[in-house]
Amino acid sequence: MYSEEDINSAIEAGALSQEAATALRNHVAKLRNTPSVDDEHFRLITGFNDIFVVIACALLLISVSWITGPAIEALSAWLLAEYFTRKRHMALPSIVLLLAFVGGVLSATMEWSSFKTHMNNSDIAMAIPFAVTAFAAWLHWLRFKVPITVAAGSAALVAVAVSMVFYSVPDTLQYASLILFVAGLCMFTLAMRWDSSDTQRLTRRSDVAFWLHLVAAPLLIHPVFQLLDILDGDATLTQGMLVIVLYAFIALISLCIDRRALMVSALGYVLYTLTELLRSYGTLDESFGITAFFIGSGLLLLSVFWQNCRSTLLRFLPVSLLQRLPPLK
Repeated sequence: MYSEEDINSAIEAGALSQEAATALRNHVAKLRNTPSVDDEHFRLITGFNDIFVVIACALLLISVSWITGPAIEALSAWLLAEYFTRKRHMALPSIVLLLAFVGGVLSATMEWSSFKTHMNNSDIAMAIPFAVTAFAAWLHWLRFKVPITVAAGSAALVAVAVSMVFYSVPDTLQYASLILFVAGLCMFTLAMRWDSSDTQRLTRRSDVAFWLHLVAAPLLIHPVFQLLDILDGDATLTQGMLVIVLYAFIALISLCIDRRALMVSALGYVLYTLTELLRSYGTLDESFGITAFFIGSGLLLLSVFWQNCRSTLLRFLPVSLLQRLPPLK
């Protein structure tokens, strides 16, 4: 299995011409009956060896963390990445090693911050671990260029910003949902900037945008559904209708940007709300099955007619916006 990154590397090395690469992409798109730009693919696994390496790395890093602590775990993850990421270019191990690295840095700095907070009685010290983690993620990006690194570092920066706001103005805690929503908007904007720089989705920038969308989605979705009070149970008919309308709106945005992360992130809330609504009308045993059946059927239909729906929707968008979105082929 070859990724777009491999094809681009082959073009740069002269092993494959641009015309041959285009013909290959078109051939694969024809076989799949869908343009490659609409696949929203990202490199994750090339073979079972990826899983084998991940299991071995996980066992090693867990044991190192258990014996020596998270700081040495982070160092070990970096050293392993020197081989499996820089030399072998293995996607899944690279993702796991990045998460182990930033997780180790965060855990180590949190232990130190906890000690400093206890000594100095300063709540502001709790922002330090996330700032250090963001800096460590930046260094990791400079060295290895793993697409998920940008999302990890951005999430750490969001945590720094939110904690600083809460510390500076304690009264803002009552507006936590709104603050998280604004953070989600910032993350979504960053994701769209990476997306708009590669509308054909042929380079690593598209993979970076994919992971940023995955981080932005829960930050956007959770505050909205929380404000609707659907997490308290006993959903009403009005709440059910609002959830359906909101999910339809989310689907329209997903179609426009050709990303499905928002829909997946909101799916759990929709299932929960409609299940609770059916329970309130006396269908306790079958409520989840009925809800899952209709939502699953709808999503499958949307998947089948995704390109047709995008084609219809994009006709109503201005040209200036279309230039920043993945094209239809």
